[in-house]
Amino acid sequence: MEEILIISNYYPPEKGAAANRIEQLALKLHQNNYAVSVICPLANYPKGVLFPEYKGKFFMEEILQDIKVKRLWIYPSNSASIFIRIISILSFSVCLFLFLLTKKTPKKVVVQSPPLLLSFISVFVLSLKGKKIILNVSDLWPLAAIELKALKVNSFSHKMSLFLERFIYKKSSLILGQSNEITTHIQQLFPEKECHLYRNYPDHQLDNFEVETSKSPIVKLFYAGLLGVAQGVLEVCEKIDLENLNIEFHIFGDGAEKVQIEKYIQSNPSKNIVYHGMLERNDLILRLATFDVALVPLKTRIYGSVPSKIFEYSTLGIPILYFGGGEGETIVNENHLGWVAAVENFNDLNAKLREISKMKKQDVQLMKKQVYEQSKTYFDLDLQIKNLIEKNVF
Repeated sequence: MEEILIISNYYPPEKGAAANRIEQLALKLHQNNYAVSVICPLANYPKGVLFPEYKGKFFMEEILQDIKVKRLWIYPSNSASIFIRIISILSFSVCLFLFLLTKKTPKKVVVQSPPLLLSFISVFVLSLKGKKIILNVSDLWPLAAIELKALKVNSFSHKMSLFLERFIYKKSSLILGQSNEITTHIQQLFPEKECHLYRNYPDHQLDNFEVETSKSPIVKLFYAGLLGVAQGVLEVCEKIDLENLNIEFHIFGDGAEKVQIEKYIQSNPSKNIVYHGMLERNDLILRLATFDVALVPLKTRIYGSVPSKIFEYSTLGIPILYFGGGEGETIVNENHLGWVAAVENFNDLNAKLREISKMKKQDVQLMKKQVYEQSKTYFDLDLQIKNLIEKNVF
């Protein structure tokens, strides 16, 4: 078996798209006869608190589904304080630097980016060791940080981030981008760099899965995932108008806006919004299978970003109401996966909700089957991995 290492800031049992994405990559490489190992922090995301099984540990090695996972110490935090969050990032960064510098690593290494600092440290050490570095870029930083107003243009932090970004692109052997916008951006900076599109397709592995919808006459719209600033779910709760519509809005997840969302729902019981908390991934998938429409929002259009939820829900046969702009709009429209509302335009979002409210349940069921069949044809993770292996990416 050929060995390959994956370096990531997230890995199960942590929740969220980033952890799921890396786990799927690790499992698929293993299924294709690679001996896969992962380096990541002690599990703490999204609450910024070490999971009980990792408390009191400085280093831990475990086997999860035949994947060797090496967890390094981190000072965990999801504090609003930038200073504390920097300390948290630096704590794992130092451990990662020392580990990569002193320990033997395979010839091939997949490095997840962002976070930029962690990918910079990984690429820096691995390039000194002459490794094949496969950079997996899921978002464009610092560009995304500028669009989210987390960084100011031409600030010291912005200039430093630009340096880190260009360094990791230049020193990587090849790059995987999760959108066409990402690969285009990188090749504008480094035209000769080998880049490949690598979509975040899921692999639910559900036995005897059948597309179905709830028997309730009410259309069940849901959001499931991180309740963070970038997703803007709190603003959605405040500005959607479900009055006199045949729609309920259900929310699953956790994050920075959780408390505010709960308070808003309690103060506005007539808005037909229900918060369910955080569920385990498999439980969530089974729960969502009978829901009718998935809301996929972004607070602002982020260049390069394609929410993995588009592929996640379509492979479950769930139509999508996309509210995030960018390349995601093209994917939803071209594959007939549901509806697109112009990003940041709540009048358009409410117009789409009125349209959805008029649907009969038999129409919803037909649409779910069409979405499911489309996803089976075009969002095939196994085929994507095999094609990349044939191109000698891994």
